Amino acid sequence: MFGLQAEFWVAVAFVILMAVFGWFGIHRTILKALDHRSDRIKQELDDARRLRDEAAALLADYKARHASAEREAADIITSAKEEAERIAAEAKTKMEDFVARRTKTAESKIALAEAQAVADVRAAAADAAVTAATTILSQSVKGSVADDLIFKGIGEVSSKLN
Repeated sequence: MFGLQAEFWVAVAFVILMAVFGWFGIHRTILKALDHRSDRIKQELDDARRLRDEAAALLADYKARHASAEREAADIITSAKEEAERIAAEAKTKMEDFVARRTKTAESKIALAEAQAVADVRAAAADAAVTAATTILSQSVKGSVADDLIFKGIGEVSSKLN
């Protein structure tokens, strides 16, 4: 019975304690504290959601910037390659033009040298022919007829060879 009595008195003390708490308004204070704590937790959760959303937006912005920077770098590389190919093609064209001009100049110099050599050979042949004709005519024909023939022959040979 003592065990039953102890439980009874614990229950009575508990009811009295609750009545005292109710009389002094402790339950309102506890409820206010719990409400304040609930509001604070709710505010912290809202702040956390807001920060998470800001972080997600910032991450998306950085990803977009990164993708844009990669595209820009790829465009720069592509344009640099195109520019290098254009410059190489231009240099090749200029080199081909230079070689063609040099070849043409060399060919014209060779042609001029050939023409000069032919003219020199003709002049030497003409001089030799004139000398030979002079010698032959001077030995075979004598007198004034010989002199006229020599001068006339020399004039004809000189005019035909030059």
